Amino acid sequence: MRQDNRKQNLKSQYRINEQIRVREVRVVGEDGSSVMPTREALDIARQQGVDLVEISPNAEPPVCRIIDYSKFLYQQKKKAKEMKQKQVKVEVKEIRFGPQTDDHDYNFKLKHAKEFLEEGNKVRAYVFFRGRSILFKEQGEVLLLRFANDLEEYGKVEQMPRLEGKKMFLFIAPKKVGQAKKSQQKMDRERREAEAAEAGKQSVADEAPQNGGLAENAKGFEALAKLREGIED
Repeated sequence: MRQDNRKQNLKSQYRINEQIRVREVRVVGEDGSSVMPTREALDIARQQGVDLVEISPNAEPPVCRIIDYSKFLYQQKKKAKEMKQKQVKVEVKEIRFGPQTDDHDYNFKLKHAKEFLEEGNKVRAYVFFRGRSILFKEQGEVLLLRFANDLEEYGKVEQMPRLEGKKMFLFIAPKKVGQAKKSQQKMDRERREAEAAEAGKQSVADEAPQNGGLAENAKGFEALAKLREGIED
């Protein structure tokens, strides 16, 4: 029944033959187009054993095709199906962290987030705070800001870290194709920063091993302002 309704709706979109009541029409075909009286176009359609189909009623004059109506409906249905198949379905992929996620787990999730964004999907990253860990929400914010900074070549932040209940969310949308390519200068700068950060992280870890989660994930609370500034730019 539903299929019959769709077919009937498609038919009702177009006027054919005597339903076309304007004085003249523009008839388009493989050889181009020409304006002629509607009566003349109808005579041509009858001689060929097909129909006069109005395909653009709002044009001046309305645009028509001389074609078998059943064939025309089939073509329109096929085009609609192909367009639907070509439409990219954007999904929202979730990435979950703990407030003290270690580097190995962080890099693993970062890799998946890059893949999601390259495929055209959005990423919703969040930190889940269990029990008293909610007291260290700044730690989760720094982690999410670091995550957004590491993905700046692949996505754009849609929503900065925001706490909702026991979860802090960050939303990242994919960039357009071709925007993820880094310049050589930027890659060199990032390499130097990574080397410096690694050395600093090792120093912090040696001095304060009890704060390892924070040192590994956020490279210190002093990184918060820098990361926030980089994302907002």
